[in-house]
Amino acid sequence: MTNAPFGRVLTAMATAFRDDGSVDLDGTAAIARHLVAHGHDGVVVSGTTGESPTTSVAEDGEILAAVVDAVGDRASVVAGVGTNSTAHSVELALQAEKVGADGLLLVTPYYNKPGQAGVLHHFRAVAEATGVPVMLYDVPGRTGTQIALETYAAAKEIDTVVAVKDAVGDFARGVRLMELGYAVYSGDDVANLGWLAHGAAGFVSVVGHVAGDEMRAMIDTFDAGDHAAALRIFTRLLPAIDAVMGVPNYGATTAKAGLQLLGVLDNRNVRGPLVPLDDAEVEALRTGLAASGLL
Repeated sequence: MTNAPFGRVLTAMATAFRDDGSVDLDGTAAIARHLVAHGHDGVVVSGTTGESPTTSVAEDGEILAAVVDAVGDRASVVAGVGTNSTAHSVELALQAEKVGADGLLLVTPYYNKPGQAGVLHHFRAVAEATGVPVMLYDVPGRTGTQIALETYAAAKEIDTVVAVKDAVGDFARGVRLMELGYAVYSGDDVANLGWLAHGAAGFVSVVGHVAGDEMRAMIDTFDAGDHAAALRIFTRLLPAIDAVMGVPNYGATTAKAGLQLLGVLDNRNVRGPLVPLDDAEVEALRTGLAASGLL
């Protein structure tokens, strides 16, 4: 059985907002319950899709508490604590530990573009601040910095650093991370099946907002050795993956519009600098989801 410290099917979940821009804790809890009811054994809060750059420390604590309460012991809850300030990330990590997070998602510091020594310093300071297991997040398309294998090797010496969410997309490199002892999670839905074939622990998805049962079925059939069936599921999901991830204004915007189409949310509000999908974009999303049999 694949080492999967945070579960197999996780989604980096959206944060619900009211029309006035305030955090909707009831709506956010509803998203978490929806995910757990549809194939998920883990959720990630306050990541990129959770619009964490726009939320305060206090809001992050309230969001995490609402989700922990909503899912109970039915799924692991991983708290995004990655920022481009080490002190800020330590503060978030300490809060997450106090609230009861099962794990921490720690992205490479963005915008500052630290060298590898700075990246390692950041990871070590945040990871050693708590006893909560840590999933590093490597997404150079957003951060401007890719984690070097040497930095991964050094970070793995920290007892609590156990996993990687990979959005680099280099499968051979991912196998080398597994050899270092990391559980590797796909951080890019279009690569999910490929990552399974290379020994990944599971997914940290965005499309899982609308396709959790299908994500679970893909892992289950792959684990059972029916790789052809897993490929059929992945192929059927391609229109939805394209609709959610393949447009310029994607992520929280498409996730929330998808949840609105499913009736989980009654709006698709986001915080600036994001803007909600317009009616034409929603119709394109509807078409993609319908083509995958999700509506």
